[in-house]
Amino acid sequence: MPHVELRELYRAFGPVIALQGIDLALETGEFVSLLGPSGCGKTTALRLVAGFDQPDSGRIVVDGKDITRTPPNKRDMGMVFQAYSLFPNMTAEQNVEYGLRIRRQAKADRKARVGELLELVGLGHATKRYPHQLSGGMQQRVALARALAIEPKVLLLDEPLSALDAKVRVQLREEIRRIQLELGITTLYVTHDQEEALSISDRVAVMWNGKIEQIGSPAEMYGSPATPFVAEFIGTMNRLTATVADDGAIDYDGLRLPVDAARGLPRGERVLCLLRPETVDVAVADGAPPEGGLTGDVVSKIFLGAVTRVRVEDGDRNLVADLSTSRAAPLAVGTRVVASFPSSSPRLLALTEDALPPVLDPDNP
Repeated sequence: MPHVELRELYRAFGPVIALQGIDLALETGEFVSLLGPSGCGKTTALRLVAGFDQPDSGRIVVDGKDITRTPPNKRDMGMVFQAYSLFPNMTAEQNVEYGLRIRRQAKADRKARVGELLELVGLGHATKRYPHQLSGGMQQRVALARALAIEPKVLLLDEPLSALDAKVRVQLREEIRRIQLELGITTLYVTHDQEEALSISDRVAVMWNGKIEQIGSPAEMYGSPATPFVAEFIGTMNRLTATVADDGAIDYDGLRLPVDAARGLPRGERVLCLLRPETVDVAVADGAPPEGGLTGDVVSKIFLGAVTRVRVEDGDRNLVADLSTSRAAPLAVGTRVVASFPSSSPRLLALTEDALPPVLDPDNP
């Protein structure tokens, strides 16, 4: 039996449908992320699980018990918010202790529990500091310790890292995962950051327009997207509007590409092929291009650290490739190159043109 189940949850706010009957099951100790752009319904789903809102229909079940109408304080869940929500007039120690005090735990037990948790989140040295004396990352650690203090069955996190700078986000997400694994607590995590979700989750559920488009392991979501939305929201894609040439191949303005997903489609049908930049190889042009290669010019290079993103254009045709920075070094802007696809390139997605998804920008949902 799953630990937590969301069964056909439907929620509307006037004419706006926030959730269109979503289903989701979490196993005990599992870390699942709800990933999607703003307005897709992920926070609404989390609020329903927490009890801060009620579904129009559907059920929330924990350990086989329907808790859909159970008040939030009776659900045995810990919540971590985006804005920390610490009491400004209380120290870190007092903030973490608050839930235990409300539950009338013995003072000695409270002190011991608070000390353990602040050590667990790396703040054993800051117990007497007030929120204004702590950095944003430290405040969020206090909020996490406070949520864990009551020993909840389920931990809920709503965009907990979005207000922090990039380096602190990476450090804290790793800490959250470490603590979650150490405690073995079932966790539902909401984020719009694809890298964040893929790096710490056991499974990821991608949401769009109030529905779960796909749920699976991070590797499955990246390598085998089930829908065009998932394919483009997770990672970067080359969008190649092409024509089916024959069984298992497409023609991209004269460039022939093997695409397994095109098998069975009628010859001449317009399709969209989505191709990951890391599956594209680029080398300086030297004689005739290899079969299936695109000869063009490097029109831009973007340094991304260990990887450099190279854009190659030839008239209306263009491809983006992610190369190791050392391999991209000799490919200056203006260099004549050949972009090709090694035989090991994974097949990703080919869709009929009438199913083209919108162009998405995951960094600006």
